[in-house]
Amino acid sequence: MKKWSLRIVAGFLLVLLGVAAALAWHVHSKQPQRSGELTISGLHAAVTVRYDEFGVPHIEAQNEVDLYRALGFVHAQDRLFQMEMLRRLSRGELAAILGPKLVETDRLFRTLGIRAHADAYAAREFAQIDTPAKRALLAYLDGVNQFQDTRPAPLEFDILDIKKRPFTPADTVSIGGYLAYSFAAAFRTEPALTLIRDQLGAGHLKIFDQPWQPDGVLRQQLRPGDWQDLGRLAQLSQDALAAAGQPLFEGSNAWAVAGARTVSGRPLLAGDPHIQFATPAVWYEAHLKCPGFELYGHHQALNPLALLGHNDKFAWSLTMFQNDDVDLVAEKLNPANPNEVWHKDRWEALQSREELIAVKGAEPVKLTLRRSSHGPIINDALAGAVGETPIALWWAFLETENPVLEAFYALNRADSLDKARAASAQIHAPGLNIVWANAGGDIAWWAAAKLPIRPAGVNPSFILDGASSEADKLGFLPFAQNPQEENPARGYVVSANHQPAGALQVPGYYNLWDRAERLDSLLRDPSIKWAPANSKALQLDVQTGYSQRVLRPLLPLLRQVPEQGLVEEMAAWDGAYKTELRAPVLYQQFLFELARLALQDELGEKVFNNLRLTRALDHALPRLMADPTSPWWDKRDTPAVETQAEIVAEAWGLSLSYLRQTLGADAKSWTWGRAHTVTHGHPLGLQKPLDRVFNVGPFAAAGSHETPNNMAARIGPAPWAVVYGPSTRRIIDLAKPAESLGINPVGQSGVRGDRHYADQAQMHALGRYRAQHLAEADVAAHTRSTLSLQPAR
Repeated sequence: MKKWSLRIVAGFLLVLLGVAAALAWHVHSKQPQRSGELTISGLHAAVTVRYDEFGVPHIEAQNEVDLYRALGFVHAQDRLFQMEMLRRLSRGELAAILGPKLVETDRLFRTLGIRAHADAYAAREFAQIDTPAKRALLAYLDGVNQFQDTRPAPLEFDILDIKKRPFTPADTVSIGGYLAYSFAAAFRTEPALTLIRDQLGAGHLKIFDQPWQPDGVLRQQLRPGDWQDLGRLAQLSQDALAAAGQPLFEGSNAWAVAGARTVSGRPLLAGDPHIQFATPAVWYEAHLKCPGFELYGHHQALNPLALLGHNDKFAWSLTMFQNDDVDLVAEKLNPANPNEVWHKDRWEALQSREELIAVKGAEPVKLTLRRSSHGPIINDALAGAVGETPIALWWAFLETENPVLEAFYALNRADSLDKARAASAQIHAPGLNIVWANAGGDIAWWAAAKLPIRPAGVNPSFILDGASSEADKLGFLPFAQNPQEENPARGYVVSANHQPAGALQVPGYYNLWDRAERLDSLLRDPSIKWAPANSKALQLDVQTGYSQRVLRPLLPLLRQVPEQGLVEEMAAWDGAYKTELRAPVLYQQFLFELARLALQDELGEKVFNNLRLTRALDHALPRLMADPTSPWWDKRDTPAVETQAEIVAEAWGLSLSYLRQTLGADAKSWTWGRAHTVTHGHPLGLQKPLDRVFNVGPFAAAGSHETPNNMAARIGPAPWAVVYGPSTRRIIDLAKPAESLGINPVGQSGVRGDRHYADQAQMHALGRYRAQHLAEADVAAHTRSTLSLQPAR
């Protein structure tokens, strides 16, 4: 018996080893090929792809079309699953592979009209292939499709049973729509502000710095069911982005310093776009070279044109403009005909169309999607909507020509002020700040967007009335009137998603001024000469003045509460979010408890939770803390009228109690690095135990929301997971562009098991940089493998 038992165990182990070996071979078969020779149809000549020590391809071709076809091929072998997921998310096709739980996400994106708009846009623009930008995109997509047709599918395709389909220009346009949507704060902000204005009144609206209109027409239009639907839409907007596990644009830093203010005597450019962390990361780096063109660029899925880039002549970075290019419009429904709304003194028929959502393991879901003259009716995103008022979405992405492909083709080649300005003028939506510099000594910043002209007195921070003219647009401003600066006398330009200075006040959902002020306070110091070393320190700076703005008016009240040792530690804190400190933990928990106690009883839990994800609350909290007479301090569910002092004391007590329960009884262990961490989540990592296979992290994270090192977590209870942060950190001194620095938050490759899947994650978390090889000697010295792409005979 014992001998047979041993044989059974041995047999079982052999089976396990066989399964493990087969699985290892299967995973190995999916790995990118970075050496040897492959044949690609459509090439006019051989293309050489040299990979450096971090898996960045340095691609050299004899012409542009071959260059972009090769880029498509190598981009796909590292990021095909990312391309597939972003296509499906933006076009409302996730339920077909992920099942019924993604139907609501698909319904939202179908309702937004991205898919329909992208199909029409691509059909119109690509009816003639008459520009180099269009030829570049088609060659790139052909390279992506050739990889998909000839090489093994990624492991995720096998797990989810994804069937391969060709990628098209409409897919590229759709992803652009997703990125534009990810900027839009209106879904979460405008319903909340309108509810506060129309149901709570002037006293409560004051902290949001918005005018109160006592005769607001929406008070009569929106009923309880409408508010319920708007709350669901705000939540769906947030949940849909989280459920897909794809990068979401949030903010950014960028600055350019003139040669008079640098050590080298030439302009220096630094940039770190703030984007939701994910695996793989949003950017794919590639060095492209052919006769007449060379660029080291950062690319996004299904886009051949770099959104960030540099060479030996010029460099640029991006931040989000944060202009309000979305209006929610309450339509007046015809009581005699539910398919008509009032517009311009007459009843106007709603347009409608039907679409089907394919659902894995279930029957398709039929949608009836409607549209008014103001835009798609977004209530149609909700199954079982209970409201009676159609809410339309006016969105600049859907309503402008938006030749963004041509814009970035030109920006990739813009070595002069005139060329860069002209390229920026072609960006209509989403709004972007272009921060640019060249080796000739010019620096500039342009707020690039097609800005609508609204009727006088219209405040787009609230839901607008579709029955009047306030939701109509009178045209668009010429680009020359957009906020912008070229070679300012102070010797630098800086953009940090703040309200642009100048005579033109552009409506928007701008980030706090504190981050911009922290950057500006150092950049404007005439005693500082800028170089890569101190530019690194500025990108990695973890200090903000926001915490002091919040705490300063509360300190007399806090000095009356228990545990004064902890109070004084927080009071003495300078606002630096360092991993070893305890004060940031005390402050963040206290801030959440204060906001919750003050606002949630008036707004309800759902509206409060939506609002705490917005920039509007960031701006409101310092005003609330500075106003002891604000009606927000009173609790609605008690007969007494509570004071600010009582709420502050209660919030402090709740904070300490919660931290002891969550982080342990020993307060010495409440450090920021323990409570504030970053994990780079993969779409499949949303499902346990696949998180252990595909996710990268966690890592302790210095910095916080709206510090220059913007490792941002939402206002909420401890512990805090970093939601977004620097998606790359780049520093380019145009005296020595070949010595530029950068970093990827995870790695170049999205292929699990590849050595470049997460080889930069620890470096990014520690604030380290690596070289971005541009000069031929550096590329040759750091080449680890060479792939030769040969034309098909």
